[in-house]
Amino acid sequence: MKILITGGAGFIGANVAKRFLDKKHDVVIFDNLSRRGTEWNLKWLKQNKNMKFIKGDIRRYNEILDVFKKNRDFDVVFHFAAQVAVTTSVINPREDFEVNALGTFNLLEAIRETKSDPIILYSSTNKVYGGMSDIKIIKKKNRYVYKDYPEGISEERILDFHSPYGCSKGTADQYMIDYARIYGLKTVVFRQSCIYGYRQFGIEDQGWVAWFTIAAMLDKQITIYGDGMQVRDVLFIDDLIDAYELAIKNISKIKGQAFNIGGGPKNTLSLLELISFLEKFFNKKIPLRFSDWRPGDQPVFICNIEKARKLLKWQPKISPQEGVRMLYDWVKNNKELFIDL
Repeated sequence: MKILITGGAGFIGANVAKRFLDKKHDVVIFDNLSRRGTEWNLKWLKQNKNMKFIKGDIRRYNEILDVFKKNRDFDVVFHFAAQVAVTTSVINPREDFEVNALGTFNLLEAIRETKSDPIILYSSTNKVYGGMSDIKIIKKKNRYVYKDYPEGISEERILDFHSPYGCSKGTADQYMIDYARIYGLKTVVFRQSCIYGYRQFGIEDQGWVAWFTIAAMLDKQITIYGDGMQVRDVLFIDDLIDAYELAIKNISKIKGQAFNIGGGPKNTLSLLELISFLEKFFNKKIPLRFSDWRPGDQPVFICNIEKARKLLKWQPKISPQEGVRMLYDWVKNNKELFIDL
């Protein structure tokens, strides 16, 4: 196949590129290299002769349009180019909107105008469901749990965008679905929970599993926003890419649909539970400080992954403990990439 990956030098994009390059597909990466770690990821990917890099910005329509004018034969487009942090969206909502909402619109219009016909997989977020303040939460030891949703939140949950980030990603999410409905584009939306893994240059604002692991190794103080009992279902990057591959294979029956994708109820962690695991793993106390809750932060988000299990025959294979160990091994073997933190 011929594959385009917007944001292809980022964490998820680089791992997706490597998976398909290893299978001898041709991969084109479109990225403005603005995020930390992207240049290192790109250098790592350039070892493969089937990879082509185009430096460009998804906010500039002519740049992405030009890609499709020159390459109308893409089989698959992965759209990962994004502003990814809630806190950044609050500080600079215009940039957040232009990258996430306008950037996605630009991509869809470039595909529509050039009459291209690729499969389009979009990386959305659980933030499209908002704060979910109506859902009853109870405390159980050092975590919050749903009172009435043992299998997690399904795609039937009403959308409720909170924070500029939730609004911009939610806008893009809905444009993806509507362009399938109105124009017949082969789009699939993945409302992803907490994804973690190799080549994730996690920072305090985003990528908390990676950031906690990196900070613990470097003896950095970790800031907990809220009380630390927030729970997420966590999903290792390899399991996520398995879901993408199955979506491509099943595109005829799933196009125009959204999937909640995460670790599900069997693969969950609270922030404090990850800290406890890392303290045992490193055999040391991790310095913590606590700060105010972030806007739109859900006390619990756990995906109900039954739809993906049913339609894609997919389910996670890697436990949080196994995944964190693999992430640790990668960080340890690439410690030089983190010396400036």
